[in-house]
Amino acid sequence: MKIGILSYHFPPEPAFIPGSLAEELAARGHEVRVLTGFPDYPGGHVYPGWRQRWRHQTHSERLTVRRVPRYAGGDGSAKARMASWLSFAGSVALTGRRYLGDVDALYVFQLPAVTFAAAGLLRLLGRVPTVLHVQDVWPEEEPERAGEARRWSGRLDATLRRIYQEAGAVAVTAPSMRDLVVAGGADPDRVRVVLNWTDERIFRPTEPSRAARRLIRRDDRCVVMHAGTIGVRQGLETAVRAAATLDDRMDLVLVGSGAEERRVRGLAAELRADNVRFVDRRSPLDMPELYAAADYQLVMLRDLPELRGMVPGKLQAALSCAAPVVASAGGDTVALVERARAGLSCPPEDWAALADRFWLASAIPPPARVDMGRRGRDAYLREMSLRAGVDRIEGLLHEVSARAATTRR
Repeated sequence: MKIGILSYHFPPEPAFIPGSLAEELAARGHEVRVLTGFPDYPGGHVYPGWRQRWRHQTHSERLTVRRVPRYAGGDGSAKARMASWLSFAGSVALTGRRYLGDVDALYVFQLPAVTFAAAGLLRLLGRVPTVLHVQDVWPEEEPERAGEARRWSGRLDATLRRIYQEAGAVAVTAPSMRDLVVAGGADPDRVRVVLNWTDERIFRPTEPSRAARRLIRRDDRCVVMHAGTIGVRQGLETAVRAAATLDDRMDLVLVGSGAEERRVRGLAAELRADNVRFVDRRSPLDMPELYAAADYQLVMLRDLPELRGMVPGKLQAALSCAAPVVASAGGDTVALVERARAGLSCPPEDWAALADRFWLASAIPPPARVDMGRRGRDAYLREMSLRAGVDRIEGLLHEVSARAATTRR
């Protein structure tokens, strides 16, 4: 097949799903054409060594990547984000018909940032058979949509509803997200679950190095590690309160940074939680050894309706590394952990319940922890791996293409 891919971000940005999908589809013999922007995430400024210009294309054997200019504001404001999204839509409109006009099917890596571009491209291409892979759904009353962003929310929601209705298939990254996209206008018969995968070249079982042990462990106590963003959605204050009650039994190690880091550090200091430690952000290449040095990986999500249909990428990374998990979340995240018997779980934003899980985690003998990790990796390979995910996406691309051909006949 000739397959088009539309994605707002693409490697060398941290956009592993569209990047690995493009490579794998090309390796399977398809001709793949990617339409994306110039790399500027997360700083909002084009990467050093790159210059925005028209007609920028790179080629490998079966993969072509076309980059188009977009506004790179860098200040993170709602106005700057909208300028980036709309300028990308304009650039896609100018180049999309010629570049993707003869594809058999189109894959859209659907984030809010690509919504206007996707709608315009579908109009230009005459409703080419499309698979929409939805990664995030904005809630109706998200605080970030106040002020300037709120003025655009109605237009964005209406555009997304139209895309849902026009897409030949809608893939969602978690079972509960299906209800959200159906409520948003998608045909229930055309919605499929395709769980995201992780970078299996990096995240795989390994042994901890001496340096990783020194960084993560102080003694033989149980170590629960949270790796990634310290932000509003994670609600890590709950984990700090839980750990503070078990000061003599376990350590909580938070690796990473984010908008809520100062608040979380302040709470740890206020509670005098000496067993809560902070480690600066590390390269993804270092993370498997840090996972191996800890006893459990912590997956946290707050108790918000839109997060019940979200599975954070750190869960796939932990399971792929055969690391047992403590999950404080609702919906699909906990369901996946419990079904795989890959760790312990409790309701979100309940520090007493999480403290109980921490205590139980520390009491479980090491051989049983190894069994949890093994079961988690088996579940990852079966349900969430690159092969499983690309098989499903490839099947949907064939399905929408065949359906469109039948309709034309």
